[in-house]
Amino acid sequence: MNIYAVIMAGGVGSRFWPRSKKALPKQLIKIFGDHTMIQATINRIEELIERKRIFIITNELQAPGVKNQLPDIPEENIIVEPFGRNTAAAIGLASVIIKAKDPGAVTIVLPADHKIKEEEIFRNTLHNAAKFAFEKKALVTIGIHPTRPETGYGYIQIDDKKVQDNIYKVLTFAEKPNYATAVRFLESGDFLWNSGMFIWRVDTILEEIRTYMPDLYEGLLEIEKHLNEKDFHDVLVKTYGQMKKISIDYGIMEKSTKVYLTKGFFTWSDVGSWEEVYQLSEKDSNGIAVVGKVYTDGVIDSYIYSPDKFTAVIGVDNLIIINHDDTLLICRRDKAQDVKNIIEYLKMNKMDDYC
Repeated sequence: MNIYAVIMAGGVGSRFWPRSKKALPKQLIKIFGDHTMIQATINRIEELIERKRIFIITNELQAPGVKNQLPDIPEENIIVEPFGRNTAAAIGLASVIIKAKDPGAVTIVLPADHKIKEEEIFRNTLHNAAKFAFEKKALVTIGIHPTRPETGYGYIQIDDKKVQDNIYKVLTFAEKPNYATAVRFLESGDFLWNSGMFIWRVDTILEEIRTYMPDLYEGLLEIEKHLNEKDFHDVLVKTYGQMKKISIDYGIMEKSTKVYLTKGFFTWSDVGSWEEVYQLSEKDSNGIAVVGKVYTDGVIDSYIYSPDKFTAVIGVDNLIIINHDDTLLICRRDKAQDVKNIIEYLKMNKMDDYC
């Protein structure tokens, strides 16, 4: 069983504006500690997967930053999408490239921007899932026990009867719910957070793509035929541009009969917003998390980031304040998911320099 990793690193991180920009998105910045999010992701798995078997899928704008931050990853392992086509196409592209190197490969697909503690437990979870996927030709995902009625995550319902140790059959996928539905999911006990991490054999996922997404499969076959040809890039651009934008969850996972789940008994966050950063940050007795040159007086339960400019904050509570370069974000913590709307505003008003 040869295990490979596919790290999804093409997102914009729009909820992390203004620190996250198109060319330097969330996965390429330091949010916690001394490493960027993508560096931490690679470090987390290197005891399980050697770097020559780690593949990064990104886009043309972000590829230079990825290469600069990950000099130990072979350059040919950095897959550059010509267009963003969501996760089904990206995973399909990575799968045909890895299949050409190792037809029996097991791939672990991971987002580049998660925060995970108890890393040894995490690696053991991946290894056990890979073994099951290899032996049973299964599609395996990792579910996280919900600790609160979170409306920012998708959910997965499982059959509580184990298939084998910590492996369960998936019954349904549920999109991000409203608060009342999230409470119901939490109380039911058989719904877990969808972590967006996947483990499978490359031949298995490609067979499922052939069955459930035949148009995508035909495009991947065309790309595969030209992998080692001089016209590969031209064929990739032409073929990839015709592929539908659809996630692997919608396209495959919600339809396949081969989907299983293993529970992740480790602390996990997809770090999806500034509110999540606040929750994960060390706070003082007033519930304030501060980065940089900051004065506070009468401030409660807030996150303030201002590493390069002195910022004074007085008499407010439950705020996110990001003072970065020539931009400033101030928002209520309960509106942190709406930060993404700023990007649309900037694009509509031709203020791309701030994106």
